Amino acid sequence: MAPNKLVLLDIDGTLLIGAGSGRMATELAMREVFGTSGKLADYTFGGKTDFYTLVELLSPEGFTEAQIAETLPHYSTVLVGHMSNIIGNYEIHALPGALELVDALAAHPDVLLGLITGNVLPMAELKLRTVGIDPARFAIAAYGTEARIRRELVPLVLVRAEQRSGSHFAPRDVIFVGDTVDDIDCAHSIGGHIFAVATGNTPRAVLEQHPPVTVLDNLSDIQTLLSLMFSEGS
Repeated sequence: MAPNKLVLLDIDGTLLIGAGSGRMATELAMREVFGTSGKLADYTFGGKTDFYTLVELLSPEGFTEAQIAETLPHYSTVLVGHMSNIIGNYEIHALPGALELVDALAAHPDVLLGLITGNVLPMAELKLRTVGIDPARFAIAAYGTEARIRRELVPLVLVRAEQRSGSHFAPRDVIFVGDTVDDIDCAHSIGGHIFAVATGNTPRAVLEQHPPVTVLDNLSDIQTLLSLMFSEGS
């Protein structure tokens, strides 16, 4: 039987905490590829694609969006190389309930499970494997090199979901789980459901200012979360 629910998970701040490793790898990769990391020290990553991050940091340094886009494949390779070298120096860990939620959703017969992340593909896979999540659990994904603005990833992942499952997912059947206002915006862009978890850098009070949204302290109460998903997403 074809799945009738599409569940799309974010990575950083939702499934895991990178403990500063991503920022360091980004600095090393930017300096190697572009010769500068701009004002990275003061930059806030949450909810942004890696493409958007580079545009924001490098535009003041004289790089055009076209130049950055052309360099993305090489940058992605360099980035994950640096991350592989330094990741053992950081206490990267899965957030409460994350492993159990992925297992439950991946095994659910009504669910097509996917990722929608600002990470480049190899970085996403490396982070997931590091905390014990098999990237193969996710049937589809959209990554941070594929669009500049996060909500622009949504149409891409919907097309992939339909191609993979043979099913069309109406907005009421699409469920997002993330930790930022940008994740909420992705859900709102199509009228989907959003579960915002306050385990990232966005305070619960800020997440609650963007209704409709269901805000959770964390993902630890799996049974309640699944019940909410399938009642609100039905």
